[in-house]
Amino acid sequence: MIPLTIGVKVADPATPAQLDPRRFNRHTFWCGQSGSGKTYALGVVLEQLLLHTELPILVFDPNADYVRLKEARAGAAAEHAAHISGRDIRVFRSGGADGDPLHVRYLDLSPAAKAAVLQIDPIADAEEYNVLLHWNTDTTEFDAAKLLADLRASGDPARIRLANRMENLQVLEWHLWSRGAGSVVDAIEERPMATVLDLGGFDHPAEPKVAALAVLEQLWARRESRRPVLIVIDEAHNLCSPEPRTAVERALTEQLVQIAAEGRKFGLWLLLSTQRPTKIHPNVLSQCDNLGLMRVNAPRDIAELAEVFGFVPEEDIRQAQGFAQGQALFAGGFISEPTFVQMGERLTHEAGSDVRVPLRS
Repeated sequence: MIPLTIGVKVADPATPAQLDPRRFNRHTFWCGQSGSGKTYALGVVLEQLLLHTELPILVFDPNADYVRLKEARAGAAAEHAAHISGRDIRVFRSGGADGDPLHVRYLDLSPAAKAAVLQIDPIADAEEYNVLLHWNTDTTEFDAAKLLADLRASGDPARIRLANRMENLQVLEWHLWSRGAGSVVDAIEERPMATVLDLGGFDHPAEPKVAALAVLEQLWARRESRRPVLIVIDEAHNLCSPEPRTAVERALTEQLVQIAAEGRKFGLWLLLSTQRPTKIHPNVLSQCDNLGLMRVNAPRDIAELAEVFGFVPEEDIRQAQGFAQGQALFAGGFISEPTFVQMGERLTHEAGSDVRVPLRS
């Protein structure tokens, strides 16, 4: 077993800081406020997993920070750069961006998820829900105009209401749908070494959440295959809120709660990255056994972290208030003892680095 070298120990800069890759078979919480270096540091860990393990990685990437994960930086060790560039790393872009399009099939969604997309309540909208439950169409020749016309031509009031709802919500116009093309779910099923889903380019605010829901539902549906995957959710508060507001958000949160509670034995392991622990659903946060903590100032967040991660001395967690950029506390199963770390250099490009203020020369 080759440990993952992620930097050096703050107390002894001559000693490398290392994580046990075998212990990523538990859920991990990664936290740090804006400017702490959280996204850059997470990239360091993902690169080490690509270098030294065969664990497939799936990244939900809302800010296109990891879309250049295959591109080595100038100065990276040649053997490491060659190894990563030779790995099967696939990037799917939203909203018509360059690269493979991020598409899913509506028909792959569960009945409850289909209804959530269309804001259909199974009781209040019982007739429309029943039509949706039994509705099927050809996934290879999807035509929105024909679909609406056929529903209306049926003369069935429930079908006509369903057509009106689809048109009013403009759901059929979303760029997310495959419309007969392939689905990103199919690619993930092949288990590339890394799959990056750029969620940031969609026009409708529900599209990235529906994309994530479609992928997570399929991973859960196929869980009995026990094919491991590390599910990395950057800015996880966007997908795992403690107070979901819409039907789609509720369905997504329920799926993540289920994976957090039961997914480990099936090889579905979460790595949740966010700025504040209070923004993550408590039933997911409480299932995390590994902690990567960067600078956090808010007393409420420090108190929450100390309560949830009781295996870490509270004084160690409080030191996060004084961390410099790139410093972190690691604790849990993937390291022998709570350790303060100065993170190392990235091997690949961070695509979403901060925009600099233009200055006069």
